[in-house]
Amino acid sequence: MKKIFSIIILSILLSSCAEMQTVLNQYALEQNKPLTSGEVSSGLKEALRIGSVNAANILATENGFYKDELVKILLPPEAQSITKNLSLIPGGKDLVEKVEIRLNRAAEDAVKEAAPIFASAISEMTIVDAFNILKGESNAATLYLQSKTSDKLKNLFLPKVKVSLDKKLLANISTNESWNLLTQNYNKVAGSFAGKITNLKPVNTKLDEYVTDKALQALFLKVANEEKQIRKDPIKRVNNILKRVFGELDKS
Repeated sequence: MKKIFSIIILSILLSSCAEMQTVLNQYALEQNKPLTSGEVSSGLKEALRIGSVNAANILATENGFYKDELVKILLPPEAQSITKNLSLIPGGKDLVEKVEIRLNRAAEDAVKEAAPIFASAISEMTIVDAFNILKGESNAATLYLQSKTSDKLKNLFLPKVKVSLDKKLLANISTNESWNLLTQNYNKVAGSFAGKITNLKPVNTKLDEYVTDKALQALFLKVANEEKQIRKDPIKRVNNILKRVFGELDKS
């Protein structure tokens, strides 16, 4: 009886091993098959979808801009002379800090709106686009997305940023009001006799356009970083289509 039972168990194990080997052989064949145009298109769209969602989510969190030195929005370049002469402005250091925090908050608000525009551009990707992107540079997908969405995103972000900059915050003062107070105080010094002697220049920058441009630059910088990771790091390929498509790049 024991011998019969052992034979049965052995048969089951051998059968299971054979089935497992068949599955493994089939998987190997699937992995070695040339990529179809449909797979390439699906893989690139998925990479862009994941990259753009991750990038927007990272930046849209509180301090997503302000605590990230790569994308933190400082005063406009035209206003750098302000930071060099803070001692000449009453409460200058505090005003600069408040303005910069609020610039970054406005950018955080704006990037929350990016998802639908990204999704629309990704859905329009052609097979030719996909193959060119796959064989392109490490930011080829990002450049494609940027070319398709920059104008739309700017038109979307600009009014959002303006509303955010006009929003009443601490002490019932908006970012634009803080900026105006800062620049007015500085421009008074710049326009004074002492300011003219030291060649100080008045500052007149449109904050909404400046913050919008910075928000867009940061967004595509983060998308490019996400794309680079998917291309280079197998761990970042979180589903089968990404593994299949970008695994081909590992072989080349």
